[in-house]
Amino acid sequence: MPAWSRRVDGRCKVVSPTINIHSLHQVRHNPVEPLRFLTFNIQVGIKTTGYGQYFTKGWKHVLPHGDRTDNLRRIADLVADYDVVALQEVDGGSIRSGFVNQVEYLADRAQFPYWYTQLNRDLGLFAQHGNGLLSRIEPTQMEDHKLPGTIPGRGAIVVRLPWGDEFVLLVLLHLSLGDRSRHKQLEYVRGLIQNEEYVVVMGDMNSHLSDLLFNSPLADSNLMPAERVDPTYPAWRPSLTLDHVLVSPGLNIRDYEVLDCQLSDHRPIAVTLDLTGEKRPSQ
Repeated sequence: MPAWSRRVDGRCKVVSPTINIHSLHQVRHNPVEPLRFLTFNIQVGIKTTGYGQYFTKGWKHVLPHGDRTDNLRRIADLVADYDVVALQEVDGGSIRSGFVNQVEYLADRAQFPYWYTQLNRDLGLFAQHGNGLLSRIEPTQMEDHKLPGTIPGRGAIVVRLPWGDEFVLLVLLHLSLGDRSRHKQLEYVRGLIQNEEYVVVMGDMNSHLSDLLFNSPLADSNLMPAERVDPTYPAWRPSLTLDHVLVSPGLNIRDYEVLDCQLSDHRPIAVTLDLTGEKRPSQ
């Protein structure tokens, strides 16, 4: 197994997923066949159908509402079809979510045996804002990284998963809106993935694909998108491609789809990946 990248600047900690004992029958033990991945910014369970609702329904970001529970149930039914799910804009249990850890709820309802909530903005009772992981494969290693930026509050979950005779490094993240902070964050991610043979980077990157591939620290990383990508934002009329799945040359994106659903202000991306056996160039 390749050496595990270890940051020593205090921005990361070694963590373990929570085990959902009621769903251990859903574990996929060291799979060799293609795997299904999903990345989804769920906007803390809020459905948005127009720009005006950011103002008229903005109170839902701070107060509980029954519609959120119904919408979260629909999200759980959606993610249940996948092996690994990256979630952005989750709430870890505060007033606005009815003190429900949304990642735990999704893991329970969709029967994922492993889950993890990354807390990036701790506003106490009012908001527990972060990212989440759902997995049917037991991670062999996992780290919680706080990404650099002008304003703290962005993070990445870094996971190593067994896949046949190999190991794949997943970086699940949500990047900042500002160009300068995003550049720093992508530099940090570049350091995490260097010398790794099989890599998946996915999440809400708040970036156009051309910027990521040609004008960012990932430009020389050999990460590749699907042959064709589609817009993911806004969910009601997608025109911007802000969410991405990028893979190293040893992985093949067999299927790629932006799902036609309006359960958030972003649409989710679903991909099926398989191993090509091609090794990542040494860096």
